[in-house]
Amino acid sequence: MIYKFITNNPELASYATSCGVHRIFVDMEYLGKDKRQGHLNSHKARHTIENVQAIHKAVPETELMVRINPVYEGTASEVDSVIEAGADLIMLPMFTTAEEVDTVIKRITGRCRLCLLLETPQALVRLDQILEHRDKIDEIHIGLNDLHLGLGLDFMFEVLTGGLIDFVADRILEADIRFGFGGVARIGEGAVPAEMVLGEHVRLGSEMVILSRTFHQNAKSVSELKEMVNLKDEIEKLNRCLNDYKNADQSVLDNNRQAIKKSVRSVVTIKKGVTVA
Repeated sequence: MIYKFITNNPELASYATSCGVHRIFVDMEYLGKDKRQGHLNSHKARHTIENVQAIHKAVPETELMVRINPVYEGTASEVDSVIEAGADLIMLPMFTTAEEVDTVIKRITGRCRLCLLLETPQALVRLDQILEHRDKIDEIHIGLNDLHLGLGLDFMFEVLTGGLIDFVADRILEADIRFGFGGVARIGEGAVPAEMVLGEHVRLGSEMVILSRTFHQNAKSVSELKEMVNLKDEIEKLNRCLNDYKNADQSVLDNNRQAIKKSVRSVVTIKKGVTVA
């Protein structure tokens, strides 16, 4: 499992790598984000090209992924700048058409890898068209946050419960593209327990996940982070949980799937303020 750690702090990036993080994630997306997610307690920091350069310098041997803005008039310049700053992967968010994907592919011209952030209903409907570019798509991450908003759902993990992600995962794997989805909290935490979410990653064949803010607590330095979280220990807990699922019978994964449906239903009921007799 590839663990993605969002930060623009070189010191934290270096420390996270030493604790078992595989990829540092610098997030430059800002166009439209406040409008979509302004009511949510989600990551909205605006990172910069200077941050990309600093992270690349701090951890040159660690994979560096940069989320750019959705396709707009400045995309060509943004792609060039991100690559020149040291990005190993570019993540394209909020695309709705295969043409938008093709625009970024043509600008990258093989200079770095491409990760698509699949998070709009339009992109789901047009998935087959998008996958026609499979030879130039290195990986796909399914974004549960914006996807659940686009679908008009009440809770991001609700997307997992209706079979939609099963279908999408199958299509992506058939195209021989690796994928991941959503984020994960620390073991024992999360509105839906992290261990349940990890079970779905194993069942669906996911290979990537974003570490939530519970892993860094918005710390500004390594010393501050160490006071709140034993990052290495928390990542080892994730690994043990994943290994347990990988070595389990299919019935364990199936039972976990039912448990996560029940957990999500409970969260949605509370969010909607429904009283169950």
